[in-house]
Amino acid sequence: MTPAKSDRPDRRPPYQHAADAIRKEIRAGRLKPGEQLPSLRELQDRFGIANMTMRAALNLLREEGLIYTIQGRGSFVADVGELPDGYTAPAWYLAGGGAEGEEDSTTLTEVLTSLRDEVRHLSAEHQDLKREVEELKARVHANS
Repeated sequence: MTPAKSDRPDRRPPYQHAADAIRKEIRAGRLKPGEQLPSLRELQDRFGIANMTMRAALNLLREEGLIYTIQGRGSFVADVGELPDGYTAPAWYLAGGGAEGEEDSTTLTEVLTSLRDEVRHLSAEHQDLKREVEELKARVHANS
């Protein structure tokens, strides 16, 4: 007799286990929008994983739009209502979002094309912001 599927060990990487646990807490409402997550060190200790592994878990949650990070302050639970206008979840995330039992009609090519377009758009926005920062620095320097 073969063991039931649930008897098999979960072979996913540790960062996915940590991300799943935090994701469940957010969805269950134990972590509320705007609430700060425990420090990186506390999360590492809680899940028994290395620094870079915990960072990978937080990056995954950040990419999903569930958390945001402020450098020097920490990571916080995102409020869907606080996302910028025009925000859409990453293409790879949307591609896996069909209802259970539904046939996924999104092809890999469509996902990759969408992802490429998203990266181009973000890159253009990044360049615009860099120009604005340089202009502001120049103004401040000129007024000094």
